[in-house]
Amino acid sequence: QVQLVESGGGLVQAGGSLRLSCAASGIAFSIGVMGWYRQAPGKQRELVASTSDGGSTNYADSVKGRFTISRDNMKYTVYLQMNNLKPEDTAVYYCKAVANIRSFDSPKDYWGQGTQVTVSS
Repeated sequence: QVQLVESGGGLVQAGGSLRLSCAASGIAFSIGVMGWYRQAPGKQRELVASTSDGGSTNYADSVKGRFTISRDNMKYTVYLQMNNLKPEDTAVYYCKAVANIRSFDSPKDYWGQGTQVTVSS
């Protein structure tokens, strides 16, 4: 019952910036960890960054210092600010949220459809 919709992807030149947004909709009792993953052609999906409902953050080594994840719990939205983008950042970026519809439900992973980020050199 939870849907995630990403936005903000596009084509950018190396060194540029993009800000991705992921808005959760639907009914959920609570939303816990939210994160961003990416998958480049021919590569496996990898975690880019995540943020807990308590505010802690985690980043892949490859994006530390360049990407910043944040969330707005009032809007049920998670953001990924991407600075100093590199061609190797090119991938489809997916939003994931862990949520349960009701308090007695087991938490479940929800995924967005992805947004393409292309960084040209």
